[in-house]
Amino acid sequence: MAKVAVIYYSATGTNHTVAQAIAEAASGAGAEVRARLVTETAPEAAIDSNPQWREFVDSTKDVPRATLDDLEWADAVIFGSPTRFGNVASQLKAFLDSAGGLWFNGKLANKVYAGFTSAQNPHGGQESTLLALYNSIYHFGGYIVAPGYTDPVVFNSGGNPYGVSVTAGGEGVTQADIKHAEYLARRVVEVTDKLV
Repeated sequence: MAKVAVIYYSATGTNHTVAQAIAEAASGAGAEVRARLVTETAPEAAIDSNPQWREFVDSTKDVPRATLDDLEWADAVIFGSPTRFGNVASQLKAFLDSAGGLWFNGKLANKVYAGFTSAQNPHGGQESTLLALYNSIYHFGGYIVAPGYTDPVVFNSGGNPYGVSVTAGGEGVTQADIKHAEYLARRVVEVTDKLV
């Protein structure tokens, strides 16, 4: 049985919704799953400046937080981050940066990795964020399992072959986005089962 960690940062809940869909689909595909939210590190003043951010932080205070043990435990890791200027959010980046000991000891190598992201607008940097995220995976020696154009759900949700990407402005997370997320989860489990 594949062990899948869904490790994500979410400020206002978009990536949290996608992470839950991924976790449920991976579990439904037979994997043992840990869904873990990365600890919030933004100053309280920044959080308070956005009512949705404050509401999300308060409503998820009891959600399990990501630890390095989750990375070591997993056969596959699906990372999620909102885009920040076309890059990974600092909260997730700090978590990745703290994994140097695991990397040094080879404990992040030969695992399957994938990613998901969100931005306010369709050209808000989603593809760039996923590609930036994958730079860390290359250093880990991991196997990136992207959705590619291997199923029509990829096109239906906007056509991002690098991973799931959601346009948060407007409709927010759509059913097409959820189907893309579920497909990515099943694909990651299928490839991971072949490796383990």
